[in-house]
Amino acid sequence: MTRPILHKLSAGEEIRNIYEEYRNRGLRYAGMYILTKPVLLVFEPELIKNIFTRDFQYFTDHGSYLNEKVDPLSGQLFNMKGLKWKNLRAKLTPTFTSGKMKMMFQTLVDCSYELINVMDKVSRKNKALDIKDIVARFTIDIIGSCAFGIECNSLKNPNSEFRNYGKKVFEVKGFQAIKTMLAFTSPQILQFFNIPVNGEDVTNFFLNVVEETVNYRESNNIGRKDFMHLLIQLKNNIKIEEEQNDNLKQMNGGAGFETSSTTLTFCFYELATNPDVQDKLRQEITHVLDKYDGKLTYEAIMEMTYMDKCVYETLRKYPPVFFLTRQCNTPYKVPESDLTIENGTMVIIPIFGIQRDPEYYPNPDKFDPERFSPGNKAKRHAFTWLPFGEGPRECIALRFGLLQVKVALVALLKTYKYTLNSRTKLPLLFDPRAFALAVEGNVWLNSEKLTK
Repeated sequence: MTRPILHKLSAGEEIRNIYEEYRNRGLRYAGMYILTKPVLLVFEPELIKNIFTRDFQYFTDHGSYLNEKVDPLSGQLFNMKGLKWKNLRAKLTPTFTSGKMKMMFQTLVDCSYELINVMDKVSRKNKALDIKDIVARFTIDIIGSCAFGIECNSLKNPNSEFRNYGKKVFEVKGFQAIKTMLAFTSPQILQFFNIPVNGEDVTNFFLNVVEETVNYRESNNIGRKDFMHLLIQLKNNIKIEEEQNDNLKQMNGGAGFETSSTTLTFCFYELATNPDVQDKLRQEITHVLDKYDGKLTYEAIMEMTYMDKCVYETLRKYPPVFFLTRQCNTPYKVPESDLTIENGTMVIIPIFGIQRDPEYYPNPDKFDPERFSPGNKAKRHAFTWLPFGEGPRECIALRFGLLQVKVALVALLKTYKYTLNSRTKLPLLFDPRAFALAVEGNVWLNSEKLTK
């Protein structure tokens, strides 16, 4: 794992290479060391299912860095452990139901209007557009509006303060790269020396934004249809009622700024290089919007089933989180083997490798949304598509993340056609410095406004 630290290869590609080497030998799992820490890579979908769901009680934590005293931003749900995680997860779950998504859906749509304005300006100038930059600014505006309740205006102002600090969270350079790697592989080193992963300036910025927003809303009795309002209710011990009939599990993935923007970037790259897929998706968008008098509603977006397939295939080919971790908290005897996973051992699930495995996805480098037709999905083990985990530790914001992606796709595809610009370097390379799976460099597209 030295190449990712030296920025010669992304961590996702390195782990995928390890997966392919040992999987080709017919192994269910393989052991390795990251620095001095023993790690078990698990390849078999049925064993992964045990770890994530059936035997979850042995693997309740991610085992990642957590030190709220010196690094308050590390005290997030993803990093929390044991009972503290369980209690917070239970409190937050009602804020992410489909009913709550429907409540704040118009806020997402409102953010898309400026996205269309940006596209119109680019189109009039007949310039190539950097889709990576545009969708990153869009997702920053959505997170700012829905999570923090503030207008970031990153689409209008690419150098907005909120965007600059958002980018800083995911910067992995120099010593920061080492700290990020240690946060997932050997967090005890950072905890022993009380080393924060997040910079003091980043921490202060986001803590101040939250404090100022909460104080202003409470002082002026302001309510908005967003996450901040729901969290203020939780803070004040106001029970958030979960909607009835909300038991259907939806495979919506992606949370936050970085994961949604990288998903959109890769999706537009694939749509630009697969014009037949792009045309078919645009036809669905047009057909569904016509049924709703041209208005994008929550119900309309839920009807766009081909869009689901396109997004799921993007997440299959380019999972934002290229591997997931679980820490064993009680010795675990692996079924049908002589192996016992010892207490404290880190388990890594190599998602990027599994989702590019030709055994599960023939011709895996091909972009084929029909892999996610009901019939094709039924032929595969469910645990061969894991961009956001499964079980009790599944990404809590998966519905919201997918809604961001869908709204952007509708806004940008309904009146524009895209082709790849020659400025895009091919083949695409993955950024070895990025926190999530991301393109190295820019993705340049040509846009053509369609006449009705």
